[in-house]
Amino acid sequence: MICLLTLLVVFNLLVSQCHGGCAEVDSMTEAVVGEGFLLGCISCKKREEVPARSTVDWHFKPLGEEEFRHIFHYDHPTAEILHEDFSDRLEWHGTKDSDIQIGAIYNHNVTFNDTGTYRCSIQRTLFLPIYNQHVTVEKEVELDVVAVANREMTVVISEIMMYVLIVVLQLWLIAVLVYCYKKISEEHEARDARKALKTQRELLESKDICDGVQLE
Repeated sequence: MICLLTLLVVFNLLVSQCHGGCAEVDSMTEAVVGEGFLLGCISCKKREEVPARSTVDWHFKPLGEEEFRHIFHYDHPTAEILHEDFSDRLEWHGTKDSDIQIGAIYNHNVTFNDTGTYRCSIQRTLFLPIYNQHVTVEKEVELDVVAVANREMTVVISEIMMYVLIVVLQLWLIAVLVYCYKKISEEHEARDARKALKTQRELLESKDICDGVQLE
């Protein structure tokens, strides 16, 4: 029973890797000048089976200003850069489908002027049997542009611990699978031995019957 449950867990892990579900993860907030940066924006549907259509808009408010600028619009399959400050620098890295759950954009060349607040707006229409429902999701990213990447010690330690945990779990799974394989093999061998013993006993009994008949 334990082996079966373990195999099911392994199977579920493999399936989750191949067909990962939607998970709302916050965007990173520190970019390095002159490098690329992914502005993340994820809005998962609560019911995957409901068809939907979405559009995504990105707005930007520079540091020290009060008004947002409309800089990007995506309506599958069309992506538009709407502000000259981001001309030829932004690229759609979200869901390439009309049912958008990931509305990320990639900035190929970050400048210090990109420091500020970014607002992602996902306009989603859910096609329900009785009526269509319109939903708006907004998320903001406070972006800080630095000259050199600043990796905190806690982040480094967390990454190391994550890799160590992954390795330990993999070794544990391998050990459990080996144990289960040996246990199943032993059960097969024991069952074969019982079958052989039973067959031998039946042959001896049939031989005794035959000998008794000949004697009569």
